[in-house]
Amino acid sequence: MENKNINSDTAATGISLNAIIADRIRQSWELMAFSDMGGETYRFRDVAATIEKLRLIFDAAGVVPGDKVAICGRNSSSWAVAFLACITSGVVAVPILHEFKPEVVHHLVNHSGAKLLFVDQAIWEKLDEKELPDLVGAIYMAEFGMPLSRSKKLTDTRNNLNERFGARFPYAYEKENFEAYSDTPEELAIINYTSGSTGMSKGVMLPYRSIWSNVRYCLDNIDYLHPGDGMVNMLPLAHLYGMVVEMLHPFCRGMHCHFLTRLPSPKVIMQAFAEVRPKLIITVPLIIEKIVKSKVFPMLEKPMMKLMMHVPFLDDKLYAKVKTGLMNVFGGEVREIIIGGAALNKEVGEFLRKIGFPVTVGYGMTECGPLITYTCAADTRPGTCGRCVTRMEMRVNSTDPQNVAGDLWVRGMNVMQGYYNNPEATAEVMMGEGWMNTGDMCTIDADGFLTICGRSKTMILGPSGQNIYPEEIEQKLNNLPYVAESIVIDDHGDLVALIVPDFELLAAENLDAAATEKIMADNLAALNKEMPAYSKVKRVELRDTEFEKTPKRSIKRFLYQRS
Repeated sequence: MENKNINSDTAATGISLNAIIADRIRQSWELMAFSDMGGETYRFRDVAATIEKLRLIFDAAGVVPGDKVAICGRNSSSWAVAFLACITSGVVAVPILHEFKPEVVHHLVNHSGAKLLFVDQAIWEKLDEKELPDLVGAIYMAEFGMPLSRSKKLTDTRNNLNERFGARFPYAYEKENFEAYSDTPEELAIINYTSGSTGMSKGVMLPYRSIWSNVRYCLDNIDYLHPGDGMVNMLPLAHLYGMVVEMLHPFCRGMHCHFLTRLPSPKVIMQAFAEVRPKLIITVPLIIEKIVKSKVFPMLEKPMMKLMMHVPFLDDKLYAKVKTGLMNVFGGEVREIIIGGAALNKEVGEFLRKIGFPVTVGYGMTECGPLITYTCAADTRPGTCGRCVTRMEMRVNSTDPQNVAGDLWVRGMNVMQGYYNNPEATAEVMMGEGWMNTGDMCTIDADGFLTICGRSKTMILGPSGQNIYPEEIEQKLNNLPYVAESIVIDDHGDLVALIVPDFELLAAENLDAAATEKIMADNLAALNKEMPAYSKVKRVELRDTEFEKTPKRSIKRFLYQRS
């Protein structure tokens, strides 16, 4: 593959994502870049050499700048390297969530027009190559084996890859040898197929300027991170939040990313924090809420603890001790935890602020690659998602944006080009003059802090035309005893709360089904005391399994609607 050379000073003066990546690889040549927890490890020099080898494969498959290459697998160092090989070669990366069913993977590979597919072996074994007629080849993520090749040149190249790499670089592969495609702002970099909470997947087209702007913002505004610092990577790499903020941004700083290749259970996560001792943690609310609700709140309910919380000076000492203990849970060095994907539980958020824990909430969406708002933990405001990020604008389409919620419109460098091969869906959200309708109902206060009220698509129209945002009801419901998660739906004019009880806590306290039903009935009564007449919940329905979720842990609401 022909690579347009770049100058090392363009990272400081130009809008070039690949300039930042290439400069970082050269500057951090001997530092650790990626590790699978307990497995494969790459230095920055190894990343560069592997990218060169994958470019030989691209060449053999006839992949040129602008062509598409799909990536479908669990988080791993190899996933990250395959992605970087695409981006730095001008090839459009098409990340596909590994949780998707085989028929969905078939559809998305075909819809994108991908020529190659990087894939986990376990996923490939469930696919049917006859359903992927346009693929030139498939490549295993582990060691880049090749289960499918429809090109003799591709087969020969893969079978002799090290020999051909040696022929291209006969003496040694040095940092000066690494070159990257010279990207321009409007060139397409990524097609990301989202799995949304209100509908089915659409291919979000993100140009290089969007990814550059997001990475540049993180580099400019998170000032306590340095080359060599560790990062625990928990979020799906196929999701923009995990891909850009949690992986690509740290890589461009020269940090060491540690991927949880196993299911990120609390035990696995805690072990990773203890080993890596990260300064920054990027996460979704569920992880933080589970730790606080299961580890901290029960301790504070003990009679002695309750007494101490009401004694001057003792309460401060208690909160300081709780904060220290919680900091240790996250590895002891954490400077900030950034939560995205959904709102943080109000009770948990208020408690963390009370003890001075460094947590903040950001907001974004795939269509903005993903950042829209952020404010550092020291400046965060309760209930808000921060202020608009650099190179972006936002406005609320309302007669009174500070008090009356309306659709949030955004424009700027982060915004997508549109949905791939879907002009109808693009026209629904692009409002002209560069503005995009996010579909979120929001208010913005006088200081520019954004508050999200709910999704316009999930808004329920009340009996007299009132706007009911189910997320606001759910936030109150999720604070009530023994409620693990909930959604509120419109069942032919009645508001119904679907609840997943906290079975772990119920079992620990030996509460049976009858006791659980009584608790939830009491919760319903308590909830409705706080609600205006038009948004009172009619009844509760209990579920014995958790709701199906998107990768960012938002409930797939469309699966549970009834009217």
